Amino acid sequence: MIRLIEKGLMFGNLVHISSTVLVERYNRALQHLSGKTTALADFHIDISGYSPEIGQELGDPLYLNPNGVNRQFILLTTEQKRAPLLNVKFSTSREILRDFIEQNEAQLFALTATDAVAGELVNSVFKLTTPVDLLTLSKIEIEADTVGGTLRKAEQLAEMVEQFKTEEDAWFDDVLIARMIEAAKDTGDVTRNPVRLRHTAFDQPNFWTAHYGGLYLFPDLEHPAAIFAGERPDGLPLEYVFHMSQHNEIAKFLNYNKLVETIIEARGVDSAAILKQKMDFLTVSAAAHADVDLKGLDRRDLRHLARRHVDQLPEAYHGLAQLLRWATDGGRWPRITSDHPAYFYTLRAANTPHRDLVNMLLTELAPLDPRQMFICHKELFYATYAQWPESKKAYVADFLAREYQLDKAGARAALFGHEPDMSGEDRISDDLIARVGPWGSVRRD
Repeated sequence: MIRLIEKGLMFGNLVHISSTVLVERYNRALQHLSGKTTALADFHIDISGYSPEIGQELGDPLYLNPNGVNRQFILLTTEQKRAPLLNVKFSTSREILRDFIEQNEAQLFALTATDAVAGELVNSVFKLTTPVDLLTLSKIEIEADTVGGTLRKAEQLAEMVEQFKTEEDAWFDDVLIARMIEAAKDTGDVTRNPVRLRHTAFDQPNFWTAHYGGLYLFPDLEHPAAIFAGERPDGLPLEYVFHMSQHNEIAKFLNYNKLVETIIEARGVDSAAILKQKMDFLTVSAAAHADVDLKGLDRRDLRHLARRHVDQLPEAYHGLAQLLRWATDGGRWPRITSDHPAYFYTLRAANTPHRDLVNMLLTELAPLDPRQMFICHKELFYATYAQWPESKKAYVADFLAREYQLDKAGARAALFGHEPDMSGEDRISDDLIARVGPWGSVRRD
């Protein structure tokens, strides 16, 4: 993993905490949440305030996420909104934290100027006992306050101000006035500058969880289903529960709910370039397991490598090659059904509110595309990367550092964006798509 860290592909964009003041604030918040403290003088934190260095120091990677259900967080700066989330247990957690920070940014900026904000993503379950418990996690409430209780005191002060303004003879209540003055020392003037977090409730209708071996839950669709990678999650009150290996059933589920589109029909992308890159990744995978040296190879080298090792290439490669020939050279229209190993490599998520979750699922169904895995499912990427031969680790790390890190937004837009393509270059015509599919019954000879 050192190679990934050095290239900024692991623990990248974490916030460095080195000032004595911020370290002290962090320790006060950590003591407040967990009863623990750190002896480290500097460390890095993610969007939730989790530090991998402190996790190692304490011997507990879940020191801010007990039982992996109600994630706690420590905010020292609103700049944490740009950081990743480590040790992900639910696919929605980072988005919820980021939205919480952005929607309350002015208030949080003021609060973190003098103290750390500590809180928790709260749901109705403290510990998962059965998979059924997951279906109760459809709404997440965020509870947060400074360690010194600024928000709680501000609320109390607001109540006292209202009492002072409405109760008869309150002007003569010396005790009430004294309490108001004392509270205002911590909160300021709440009548002119009210300190209140207004956006603290978030929906979590469909999501992935790392619990139970990895589980995708789609209860909030017209055709609901669950898709699991580990042991079967018994007891889920859903009619359809599929294992990751049930490709036909998963394909029907995705199509019934209009969750996917083929790369060929996708607007705003260079379909041919994406297919070629996926074929390169499949070549790299086959070559790495054949102990081929991948250092310094460019696309031309990979084409030569594919020809030399054609018998060792996975079937998915040949399916993508047929599709590429049809798209660019007028070859025969390929029949790629959900039984074909290439099928899920030809798909991306449609433009729906569930796009990120669906792309995450497609990553598991097309596991030889390391770029998509790195972008859409980092937890899976790191676990899978650790099992690769050294030559593949080096190639993929170099590729991601060279092709993705330099322009993350551009790479994501090129692969998953849904904006109309205005250039027309390398774009397969809409008329052609209309005549043959994308995976329709009309053959093109």
